[in-house]
Amino acid sequence: MLRRIQILCSLSSLLFVATILAGCGSEARSEEAEQPEEEAVVPVEAALAQVGEASAFYSGTAYIEAEAEATVVAKATGIVTGLFVEEGQYVEQGTPLAKLDDERIALEVARAEVALGKLQRDLERNEGLHDKQLISTEEFERIRSDYEAQKAAYDLAALDLAFTTVRAPIGGIISQRMIKRGNMLTANEPAFQITSFSPLRAVMHLPERELGKIRVGQTAALEFDALPLEDFTGRVKLISPVVDPSTGTFRVTVEVRDPSRAVKPGMFGRVHIVYDTRTDIVLVPKEAVMAEDDAANVFVIDEEGRAHRRTVVTGYVDGPRVEIMEGLQAGDQVIVVGQNALRDSTRVEVINAAPAAEAPRTDI
Repeated sequence: MLRRIQILCSLSSLLFVATILAGCGSEARSEEAEQPEEEAVVPVEAALAQVGEASAFYSGTAYIEAEAEATVVAKATGIVTGLFVEEGQYVEQGTPLAKLDDERIALEVARAEVALGKLQRDLERNEGLHDKQLISTEEFERIRSDYEAQKAAYDLAALDLAFTTVRAPIGGIISQRMIKRGNMLTANEPAFQITSFSPLRAVMHLPERELGKIRVGQTAALEFDALPLEDFTGRVKLISPVVDPSTGTFRVTVEVRDPSRAVKPGMFGRVHIVYDTRTDIVLVPKEAVMAEDDAANVFVIDEEGRAHRRTVVTGYVDGPRVEIMEGLQAGDQVIVVGQNALRDSTRVEVINAAPAAEAPRTDI
């Protein structure tokens, strides 16, 4: 009996202590529940909307061609006795390129010159006799005709002698030499290829819907895979007024001037023809604009550091920049990195702030 009473007393003591501890735990949990949760702050990168200019352009691909190119042919027949130029050398129009054997032609010129001198003296002597009516007019006209015929023969021989020197018909670069010293060169046989590098031209075929936008004189920017670190400019020189019905395109020729001669005929490049430029417009980095359900949105940071979704109307996309026609003002801070994880009114912290929209480009 005494043993049972001791057990009951021990159980009562344990129950009392457990009740006190449970009460303390409830009070602790209650105090924790009463404390407000700390609001999460999302790190983002941001940039300022700025005023600048943007251009609209049509982009396409084209091969570079030389506007002036000539195959130099021999105008006389003879053995090549001298070569004055090599491939890659620049020559002016009229520069001697090669020399042909001219001994025979030089002798013919000398013979024609001697005969011409004799007839010229006869003509001068008989001219005085004719004035004094000592010889007939018929005789004098015969002497003058002989002189003029010999003069033509001399000029032809002198021309053949001049043709033994092969000259450049245009200025440009010797792109190909087809003859060697000692070769027998016949008349009208190709000897050299000359390519003019100034100007060059890029020929494009644009869709007919662009016909109303492209104008002669518009600026063009060109990029080449072979010259990745350089940008080149040109202008629209020619626009075909006819649309090819089989392709639905029209021909546009862009003139390219490159004093450095880095651009070569045959190169493949991308051409951007600028057909409109807007100034004093609001620009933001392209990364700031989110396209959702046919609408464009950006997140703008307010003075309290909260991000708010804002629908905007975009305009021209010029490289890394986008024109904002409605919805933003210059100076608004827009999020460019981290906005995909945001909800409206989320508190954000700007870290490693992205640069503002870039200044207008000068390469176009």
